[in-house]
Formats: sequence, structure tokens, C-alpha cells
Amino acid sequence: MIENVRLSLQGILSHKIRSFLTMLGIIIGIAAIIAIVSTIEGTNEQIKNNLIGSGNNTVKISLMDGDTECDFSWTPVPDNIRVISDSSKERITDLKEVDSCTLYRTRQTPENLFYLNKRIESSIIYGIDSDYFSTMGYEIAQGIGFTESQYNDFSKVAIIDQNMQRGIFENEDPVGKSLDINGEPFKIIGVACKRSGFEPVINSVDDYFTYKTTSSGLIFIPTNDWGIIFSYDEPQNCVIRAKDTDSMTNAGKKTADILNENIQKQSVNDEQSGGASGEGISNTLEYKSESLLEQAKKLQDLSKSTNQMLIWIAGISLLVGGIGVMNIMLVSVTERTREIGLKKALGARKSRILAQFLTEASVLTTIGGILGVLIGIGLSKVIAKLAEVPVSISTPAIVVSVAFSMVVGIVFGLIPSIKAANLNPIDALRYE
Repeated sequence: MIENVRLSLQGILSHKIRSFLTMLGIIIGIAAIIAIVSTIEGTNEQIKNNLIGSGNNTVKISLMDGDTECDFSWTPVPDNIRVISDSSKERITDLKEVDSCTLYRTRQTPENLFYLNKRIESSIIYGIDSDYFSTMGYEIAQGIGFTESQYNDFSKVAIIDQNMQRGIFENEDPVGKSLDINGEPFKIIGVACKRSGFEPVINSVDDYFTYKTTSSGLIFIPTNDWGIIFSYDEPQNCVIRAKDTDSMTNAGKKTADILNENIQKQSVNDEQSGGASGEGISNTLEYKSESLLEQAKKLQDLSKSTNQMLIWIAGISLLVGGIGVMNIMLVSVTERTREIGLKKALGARKSRILAQFLTEASVLTTIGGILGVLIGIGLSKVIAKLAEVPVSISTPAIVVSVAFSMVVGIVFGLIPSIKAANLNPIDALRYE
């Protein structure tokens, strides 16, 4: 085998230009495939990071009325949904897919939110428990966080995010200042920010509307303070942090099932007692988990289906390259007819002649495949810079490409090799 490889390399180097032109189709095909696959992988990773949040593995489970999330800013609170108990939260935390869990209440754009008699528009307020910041990946950037006692009593304190600090307080120190929420003063004790500082990558208008949210900022208050300004028994939503990205979907569904037990049991009791849910609330209320991972997969599948056609088109050049290999190997057999005849006259078997020419074809296409991979990686980097498209070099794609180039050499080198092996030694020796 080693001798065949040595002879193959010797034959290739003795006809450098011809060998390069023969490999050109293989090089172009492999380079195109590597560049396309790298672009697909990079785009998929960007989609996944944008939707999931750069690997924080959090899943939101919300109370939904059909396909719409319930917001009690303008709908009455239903009486067929109990507040989520500590035991239910413990059951969720004990799930093998779940790392941590938090319960919270939220309203968008509360009407009576003021700072120094100036109304604050388009803000979102959260009533949170002690696990919220750790589960959601927040840290205190300025001031202090809530103490354990502040979560349990009615201290009327608040933490804001950096968007509100920039927009409302114009980057001044907000700690110690007060917000008026529904006529109640809440003292700001800190400013929170995301640990990762993650922002979705926006490459188009569609990306903007897919990933971007519009809010002047977030306000966090302890969950026990919620009853001071809103209805105390409002149902909570839930956010869980899954142990890994692949567990997100199952963790979200299992959590929703646990939370929905309260609704189902209470609904049955209501029907037996002739009760009804709150006015304006339908009977389709249930907790649902947001399927960000499924959304990512759908967008990834769309990206892949679009680019698969490009891969097939690039594969045509491999077919053309294979035909070129067959052609040059037929020429090589013709040129070396006397050599083949001499070898057979000296006792070389058909299998030896066949192996020699198959090895030469395989070596030729393998070298082309390796060059194609190197050019493909370089091309991917160029595309990333010029088109501002993320790329991710795929190791499996490189291995498969080189292996495939070897297969092309074997397949298309088979006919010339068989022709060489079947030559009559006497006719071959007489060939001029």
C-alpha cells in the first residue's frame, strides 16, 4: 500500500499542471461546501443564541388565554386559579431537568407611575421572589439588592434596570430616589443588569421585530409588596433555568403541567358549585411554556432548507471533478500501457494493477479535498468579514468532505483501473 502511495505521488508530481487541473473540480466543490456549511452553522448558532439568550437556558411559563399572555392591567383577575404554592415550586425545582425556579407577577405600562410628577411611559413592573435575579442572570450593578426581610415584609423598596437609569434618571445615581406607583412611594435601593450583557445580533429589519423589545425600563419590587399597589392574589408566572439547552423544552412542559394542576382542580370545583371564573376571562386559561428552542429549530430548519440547494449545486462541481479524474486516469492508463504489460509479464496480478491505479485516483482526489478544505475555511473567513455573516467551522463537515473526496477517487477511478488490470500483457508490450 505504501509503495502504491509513493508511486501515486511520483506520478502526480511528474505532471503537476495536469494533476492540478484535474483536482480543480474537487477543490472548488469541497471549498464551496465547506463555506456553505460553515455559514449555515454560524447562522444557526446566532439564531439559537438570539432566541435562547446566549446560553442562559431560561424558559418562561406564562398564564395564557389561548395564544395571548394574560395581563391583568386591563383584564379582571380570574377566581379559578390559585396562587402557586411553595410546595408546587419545590416540585418544579426537584425536576431533573431544572436547575432553579422563580415565581413572579408582572404588568406592562402601569398607568400611575411617576417620578417627580413626571409620568413614566412604557415601563414594565415585576413583583419577584428571592430566586428571580439568580435564575434570570441579573446582578446588582449599583446600590444593594433586596434583603430576605424585604421579601417578606412591606418595605416598599424597588430596584430598577439600567435602561430606566439611562432613560429616566439620565445616568444620574437613582439610589435613594423614589418612584410613585399607584400613589405609593417606593424607594430605589439598587440598579440591576444582566450578568452576560447579552444583546441579540440584529442584521435586518426582520431580526429587529423578532428579537427587539420596546420598554423604557424595568422596575422590580418584592412579591409581597404587590398587594400594596395591585390585587394581591393575582396569578404568578414562572421562569425556570434548565440544566442544559437540550433540556429546555421538556423542563418547560413538565413545569407547565405542574402549574396547570391548580387550574384543573379549581375549575372542577367551580363547575360543581355553579361558580364561574372572573368576568371577561375565558375558560381556556392554562400555563404554557415558551418554546424558544422550538422556534430556534424552526428558523434553523428554514435556513438549512434554503442552503441545501446551494450544497447540491456545489456538489455538481464534485461530479464534474470526478469525471475529470476518470478522464485523466484513462489517459494515464493509455500512456502507461507498456509499463502495465511489463509488470504483468513479470507476474503482477490483476489485483495489484487495480490497486495501484485506484490508489493513484484516491490520492489525487484526497489532495484536492484537503486543498478544498483549506480554501473553504479561508473563504468562510472572507465571507464573514465582507457580508458580516457569522460562520462556524464544522469539524464533521471537514472530515466528511475529505472522506468523500477519497470515495470520488475510488468510484471514478474504478473504470480506468479495471481497464488497466484487464490489459493483455502481450498486446500491452507491443503497444506503441
